[in-house]
Amino acid sequence: MRKKTLITGGAGFIGLHLARRLSATCDVTLLDDFSRGRSDTALSDLLGHVDLVEHDLTTPVPDGLLADDFTEVYHLAAVVGVAESNDNPRRVLRTNLLTTVHLLDWLSGVTGATLCFASSSEAYAGSVEAGLAAVPTAEDVPLMLPDPTVARSSYGFSKIAGEVLCRTYARAHGFSLRMVRFHNVYGPRMGYDHVIPQFVERLLSGADPFEIHGADQTRAFCHVDDAVDAIIALTALPTKEPLLVNVGNDEEEIRIRDLARKVFDTLDRHPAVDVHPAPPLSPARRLPDVARLRELTGHRSKVGLDEGLRRTCAWYAQDIAARGTGA
Repeated sequence: MRKKTLITGGAGFIGLHLARRLSATCDVTLLDDFSRGRSDTALSDLLGHVDLVEHDLTTPVPDGLLADDFTEVYHLAAVVGVAESNDNPRRVLRTNLLTTVHLLDWLSGVTGATLCFASSSEAYAGSVEAGLAAVPTAEDVPLMLPDPTVARSSYGFSKIAGEVLCRTYARAHGFSLRMVRFHNVYGPRMGYDHVIPQFVERLLSGADPFEIHGADQTRAFCHVDDAVDAIIALTALPTKEPLLVNVGNDEEEIRIRDLARKVFDTLDRHPAVDVHPAPPLSPARRLPDVARLRELTGHRSKVGLDEGLRRTCAWYAQDIAARGTGA
């Protein structure tokens, strides 16, 4: 029997990649309000294989809108991105908290489902900054909010609160829970609010000199195909105990200036570089400890950074060209 799977934020970045993968073996329903998800050719091509329900999860799920026999629920709906957190922290907090509460309220009436909640490395960023957590960073570190007056903290706080909400509801209603802290997931169709697509867009627009903020900071980027593999494997585990697991690539930590050079090489454009300080609360280093993920699932990243950048840059070059021609 095919599993019945619900993906909130299913028209978004990770959601659509996940839906493509699961549609071959599961009956998949996407839930989205298109405030961030794209209604594009990629979604249209998938709609013959999945169902789509439009609903704004900042409001409660109406009775009868969704079936009550889903076996897996992936809660990916959220407002993400540094720019959005800095410019509109109220929207980040309101959307991320309300969508989670309303999803959990609905899930409380579903029997036998496993919930996979999309958290983030931002949940522990303040702990690393305060010296309370080492790098590489494991899951069981203390969490703190370093400076609530800085708008960027809105996103990390929303994910900390989301984890607490999920644990509380799972304990009260007895459903299985996976919480995954994503670490710099990238790939085609991720929007333009993240570092790699921003680099591609600015480079193709002819930026020279090319500004880099926080050039000596380091990150470890995880291709979306690897992230999808990981969360599918985690959600399928039979354990009833709540699991909190880092999802990322710990094998290719890279300085931001070197990431920019890789993008330059991939697109064969080489502007002068203009280095600027990192924005407030931007972590100097981010690298996950993924020992728990490997122990539970045997997961290993398959898409290296060079190949992932090749795929991602090619997609964005095509998308930017299509936007320029009005296609």
